[in-house]
Amino acid sequence: MSRPEVMFPSSEKWSRRARTVDAWAATRDQILEVDAANLGYPVYFERASGAHVWDVDGNRFIDFNLGYGPVVLGHAEPRVLDAVVRQMAQGTCASPLWHPRQVELAELMTEVIPGAEQAYLLRTGSDATTAAVRLARIHTGRDKVLRWGYNGWHDWCAPRPEGVPDPTLSNTLKFTYNDIESVRSAFAAHPDEIACVIMMSYEYDAPAPGFLNQVKEIANAHGALFILDEMRSGFRIALGGAQEHFGVVGDLSTFSKAMANGYPISAVVGRADVLAHLGRTHMSSTFYGNPAEMAAAITTIGILRETDALARIRRLGETFVDGLTELVRAYEIPAEVVGLPVSPFLIFDESDTAGCDRKVRFFTEVVRRGVLLHPNHQWFLSAAHTEEDVQISLDACRSAFDLISNG
Repeated sequence: MSRPEVMFPSSEKWSRRARTVDAWAATRDQILEVDAANLGYPVYFERASGAHVWDVDGNRFIDFNLGYGPVVLGHAEPRVLDAVVRQMAQGTCASPLWHPRQVELAELMTEVIPGAEQAYLLRTGSDATTAAVRLARIHTGRDKVLRWGYNGWHDWCAPRPEGVPDPTLSNTLKFTYNDIESVRSAFAAHPDEIACVIMMSYEYDAPAPGFLNQVKEIANAHGALFILDEMRSGFRIALGGAQEHFGVVGDLSTFSKAMANGYPISAVVGRADVLAHLGRTHMSSTFYGNPAEMAAAITTIGILRETDALARIRRLGETFVDGLTELVRAYEIPAEVVGLPVSPFLIFDESDTAGCDRKVRFFTEVVRRGVLLHPNHQWFLSAAHTEEDVQISLDACRSAFDLISNG
């Protein structure tokens, strides 16, 4: 499909400049993963506030990307911003010294997360999942990892294997979601070799009743740890994350994204006897001790704990999902609304050219109408979204389906 008429001249200007000096821009044709549905997507943003972002051309969008999920309260949430600014005014990056915010945040996380005896604070989601895997390997004396979902970009879980040594790849095994026999088969095929099972609790589909606890029971029965990757679910599906919502407790669990409303911080929490192995390895960074991001997390978690923000997000998500499902049904579009209400998605049938074209036309049209819906990744709602935002977005979806239906 040919590229649509350029709607973002300033973004195009910045993209041309970036392709010369910015290695990320130079190696990607589009801002999103390569897909024809991305051709009409804005690239550079100027500012963000509440549920909206403005690109460098001054276009305003209702944002359902939210930084791939971290912005749970809304962009530039005033209380979080104030806490960060006040903390930064007192200085930052004083390593190797620690800051009292570190203790306060660890205490808070052990209060609200099921099974959390201690917490170790890091910087990114990949930091946390990789740290959890290393701790599991130390604890068990084993090398292999059994995993499901997106767990980061580091060698042991890299989505694309280029540049990763074969021995590293051979130590990472995968299983099928909601298929408990695939978990049993992996342990049977690799007796006494698997250090841990690490998994997201869900992506689009919710876990089958009892599935998460079954995975944990099998892992523990074989001497392996059960690690729940709560990057997308943590501080979004419930205050205590998927562990609270689904009634399961990980030996370890990992958090980032929504825990600080978009500021870069992550954590490994869980059993004290496993986290004690930090004394046997080196996992540190100059920036792990920065208190500004800790202040953001303390404030964010506090707001989520003390208000109905998560309940409002769920209700708005239910309204969005119900409305979109009705539109798909009414227009007889070969697509399916999937995901939990806090992070829904629309999957088109792309089994033929017509299906691919429908997807392209849908996402191009909703973006043209000022709604950012990612074509290849689940969406997110924030406490800053309103009923009006949802209705405007559903109207944009209706217009897109009209366009598709009328050829």
